[in-house]
Amino acid sequence: MRKTDKKKDNQLRLKLTDVCEVALKEIEGFQWLTHTVNYSEFPKSLKIVCVFDTNENLNFFMTQKSKVELTSLVQTKLYEVDVQLKQSVDYMVYDTEQNCEKEHRGQWADRLS
Repeated sequence: MRKTDKKKDNQLRLKLTDVCEVALKEIEGFQWLTHTVNYSEFPKSLKIVCVFDTNENLNFFMTQKSKVELTSLVQTKLYEVDVQLKQSVDYMVYDTEQNCEKEHRGQWADRLS
């Protein structure tokens, strides 16, 4: 990873941590989030993975306005570090601890790769 990529990754991590802290307080079943990116294709390759505890809580979230609010918050926070996404919903991915446990025995590194 180039020095500029590492700097951008640190900026992303800090802003996404801000998003995570808000989501933990306000969204039922939200557990954590992470991101994956290939900096040679940035920002096109950026994926933000939001993880919920159960499929039931994720399904409920997907029907609520909190989904729009979370997407907007992500977009705002990324904009603060000069990352502008054309369609932020294309960069958002949702998953659950329940699915990871069932399909990858809880191994998130395998699931995200």
